[in-house]
Amino acid sequence: MEQITVPAYAKINLALDVLGKRSDGYHEVQMVMQTISLRDTVTVSLSEEITLTSNSEDIPLGQENLAYRAAAMLQRVTGCRKGARIHIDKHIPVAAGLAGGSSNAAAVLLSLNRLWELDLPVGYLAELGSRLGSDVPFCVVGGTCLATGRGERITMLPQVPRLWLVLVNPGFAVATAKVYQEFSPAEVVSRPDVSVMIKAIEKRDRTGIINNMENVLESSTFALYPRVREVKEELAQSGAEKVLMCGSGPTVFAVVGDQEQAYKLKTRLQGKYPFVTVAETI
Repeated sequence: MEQITVPAYAKINLALDVLGKRSDGYHEVQMVMQTISLRDTVTVSLSEEITLTSNSEDIPLGQENLAYRAAAMLQRVTGCRKGARIHIDKHIPVAAGLAGGSSNAAAVLLSLNRLWELDLPVGYLAELGSRLGSDVPFCVVGGTCLATGRGERITMLPQVPRLWLVLVNPGFAVATAKVYQEFSPAEVVSRPDVSVMIKAIEKRDRTGIINNMENVLESSTFALYPRVREVKEELAQSGAEKVLMCGSGPTVFAVVGDQEQAYKLKTRLQGKYPFVTVAETI
């Protein structure tokens, strides 16, 4: 095998709670993370050295890129002398709260494990991924998971019932570190009860899942980027069952009843925002 092409799926948070500041400077979080059908496509080929290309001008193509760093780290920790030619076909907006960069890195780790014939367990790849970023371990595993610690400790959960989503991105990037820096527990209006969310998932209780969706980072993101609040408010008036910000934003998703409703809402919003798409949980 000399080339692999794999999907690199985006994620949303069904629940995101911040429990406090850690001694290492990160925040202790408790999140229920979910893979969705929106995806980039990553093609990895055997090569003499590590190179990276993309159809997008919005991502770096050198060592600043998580996918490039994933290949270099795997090469370093395993002593493998092979290289990789990586191409990322981007469809996930950059710095959007959707883990696009993390999913690309995870796709590279999984692909090179096969191409370089390393036979490393998925759990070890996830641990390596945690050295790159907090969302990478989840992107290695995928599906529906509880993420704790700084987000790197992953526990798999049962698959959620299919949820149809309309995702809206207002067209600017959000600095995750700044959002966490500005986070104040006193400003949080509503916290998720993650244990209740997990019980709803285990029962495949669609209504219970939707009712327990909360993201405490909305308070700090809305303060820093008021436009994100406006997007959420507009979606909330559209008849959606639930509207929530993705990660630290600025992407916001609306849960709707079925595929037809999703595409009707997308049609209404297209042209008003630079990025509007329909996705589903997978």
